[in-house]
Amino acid sequence: MDRPSGSQLPPPTHKHPPRSSSKSGSTIPILQPTKTPSSASNGYLILYNAVSAALWANILTQVLVLALGEGFAGVFEGLDEFVRTVQTLAGMEVVHSAIGLVRAPLLTTIMQVASRFLLVWGIAFFFPGSTASSSAYTTMLLAWSLTEVIRYSYFVINLTYGFVPDAITWLRYNTFLVLYPLGISSECWLVYRAMGEAGKIGGEGTLGGNVMVWWALVGVLAVYVPGSWVLFTHMLGQRTKVMKTLTTTRQKNESKKQS
Repeated sequence: MDRPSGSQLPPPTHKHPPRSSSKSGSTIPILQPTKTPSSASNGYLILYNAVSAALWANILTQVLVLALGEGFAGVFEGLDEFVRTVQTLAGMEVVHSAIGLVRAPLLTTIMQVASRFLLVWGIAFFFPGSTASSSAYTTMLLAWSLTEVIRYSYFVINLTYGFVPDAITWLRYNTFLVLYPLGISSECWLVYRAMGEAGKIGGEGTLGGNVMVWWALVGVLAVYVPGSWVLFTHMLGQRTKVMKTLTTTRQKNESKKQS
């Protein structure tokens, strides 16, 4: 599943209204951390998010180049192993949440990472034939990479400067309206295609022709579809709050300018 609005930021210290920044126009308010983060932990998070943003930007660029030059099969052949490596490294986000380094809920983080692992390891790795020949693999990577470039860039800017420009905030909380449905529909289609191989004798892939795997994938889709809707509505709620705060901050800044 695509990522909801979880955070790679330290947890807030209080329940008071967040502060806002006057730098570079109106910005999304930033909550103070629970405790002042050490320079080491803050530096690590900046590095982690910067590297992640660069890796996904690389994937995004290659998806576009390969899709235009070699077609959908070329995207899978050229990126499958690299995407699996990058997404596996993202498993560190579970560790970050578990040890309290960031304020993202542990259960939600595990669900997000597990769903990605399912696609890169459970589907693409074990059923490469059905994955490589589908345009859904390309559209899935397009949705993932765009989402992650924006998300990780947002975190880097936030952690470094303590505020985020309006344009980045807008992208962070609006592009999912298109990218999330694109990613989820692509993921579900790839699982469905893998079911076709798992459910027939002599099906392609390491787990082809395995009735137990077929039933497992049926269970995955049974949970995936309603689970995706729950996450999507959660993201809509987060978007409403953030955009309301952004609008309020803009209005305050305009009032100050006029006065």
